[in-house]
Amino acid sequence: MSRRTLPLTDHYDVRRGEDGHRRLHPLVRGFPLLRYPLLNKGTAFTEEERVALGLDGLLAPQVDSLEALVDRQYAEYRLIADPLDRHVFLRNLQDRNEVLFYALLSAHVEEMLPVVYTPTVGLAVQKFSQIYRYPRGLTLSTRNIDRAAQALANVPLNDVRIIVATDSSAILGIGDQGFGGMAISIGKLSLYTVAGGVGPDKTLPVELDVGTGRADLREDPAYLGVKHDRLTGPEYLSFIDRFVEATLERYPKAIIQWEDFSKDAAFTVLHRYRRVVPSFNDDIQGTGAVVLAGVLNACRLKGEALKDQVVVVHGAGAGGAGVAAAIREGMRREGLSDEQIAGRVFVLDSRGLLTDDRSMEHYKKSLATPRALTEGWAGLDLESVIREGKATVLLGLSGQAGIFSEAVVRAAHTNTPRPLVFPLSNPTAFAEALPADILAWTDGQAIVATGSPFDPVTHAGVTHEIGQGNNAFIFPGLGFGAVLARVREITDPMVTAAAYALADYTQTNWPERTYPRRRTESRQHPRRRGRHPAGHHRRRRHRIQPPRPERHRTAHPRETQILATHVPAVPHGQLMADG
Repeated sequence: MSRRTLPLTDHYDVRRGEDGHRRLHPLVRGFPLLRYPLLNKGTAFTEEERVALGLDGLLAPQVDSLEALVDRQYAEYRLIADPLDRHVFLRNLQDRNEVLFYALLSAHVEEMLPVVYTPTVGLAVQKFSQIYRYPRGLTLSTRNIDRAAQALANVPLNDVRIIVATDSSAILGIGDQGFGGMAISIGKLSLYTVAGGVGPDKTLPVELDVGTGRADLREDPAYLGVKHDRLTGPEYLSFIDRFVEATLERYPKAIIQWEDFSKDAAFTVLHRYRRVVPSFNDDIQGTGAVVLAGVLNACRLKGEALKDQVVVVHGAGAGGAGVAAAIREGMRREGLSDEQIAGRVFVLDSRGLLTDDRSMEHYKKSLATPRALTEGWAGLDLESVIREGKATVLLGLSGQAGIFSEAVVRAAHTNTPRPLVFPLSNPTAFAEALPADILAWTDGQAIVATGSPFDPVTHAGVTHEIGQGNNAFIFPGLGFGAVLARVREITDPMVTAAAYALADYTQTNWPERTYPRRRTESRQHPRRRGRHPAGHHRRRRHRIQPPRPERHRTAHPRETQILATHVPAVPHGQLMADG
């Protein structure tokens, strides 16, 4: 069967009727239908649907609305105290009833975002072998990479447009996690659906299991990944080559988001394939874009321009390098030359300031400061660079908890009345400083944003809300935009444009903030005040619509796909073929 005539999935197709509406055409019936999460609605199937789809007698007699099921699941969710247990609850729901999962997540996305994504997903990655219940996505390992094309053919989705692929070598701030990185790919694709509007049957999480450098995982009987050391060098690149080749054959319209690769592999993979398949690295480019947006807004709050700042980036991994590159691009946009920027952006790794007379990894060389600019400095450590360079902006991407000490923050404060201090490392335990400490050390004058969510801080009677520089503000829109535009390459200017779009959106809707607001629980759940249980998320019966960003998002009509979780099932006899 040609690719054009394949159904959307092996279990159902979507067809447009004469009235212009798209409707599901199930290819399975009865018990198998209930075991396919993209079709299963549980007790939300109507009496008519139960008879037509062979479900009569297989479900409880009661017919529920989708809103009632959301209420029931949310009540159960609220009884769970531990964040990891909440994550497991949501993942199990996703694997049983994806219709209900997205209805629940979209109704409570701000509350549940830290559970399905950072910071809780970091713990889920570490415990992935222990909490594993149901298979999801594609796993390619050294055992089956020679059969990559066959493995992809086994995936029951025939029109995948977005793939999140990881080799799990550098997960958040917790490093090599082996097979556990699959949890990151699953979590991020959930956000593509609930925040970006991408149908879940257009997405595919991929784990590239090339081994692990951790002996404790290799020796753990419960560990589910391959138990040998990581591939490196030509063997590693050959593995990735075979994945990309098989993906292009199976899904020629897909883009790839490279996720949580170690710093060396991240740059190598990005540059090797970005013109072969539309792709981007979220740790490099997504992080750079979201931090640039936050710094732009913080500068606006100070009444200053980005070109007037001196920026210290502590951490020269994939994220730090991406942030430094994004800040430099922002300064170029404001008219600075590369020579001027060299004296305004300083990047440090674990050995101190990167200078052009040092030996270093290849990708760091473009970030190095000319040694001549540091002549006469007292030192090249963090505090010395802040004092000697007159830094006004501190960006932490080192994963070193507490590295932004009181002395470091006060040094920045001596250079400007309102320093920008962004401890951005994830998860929360790896943050370079705590917002409460930063505000105390600067008498409440610092502008603070973090990578993980923090509660508001009250200092001297003033409450400071802490902005969260979450990559979820960037990658769903960037990825989906690339799909809609059918791009051949995701270019650096596209990523920079996403940063400025986020900055403009925040300025328009939250002019007093660095990033869009996280609503508090009391504001988030109108049901507690007696309003309709679905609040402003009220939907038509049995239909799930992902929430759309305010004011603007229009999908290209040729690319918008109404999917299983968005379409009410109808009896076989009433389905229309494509017009």
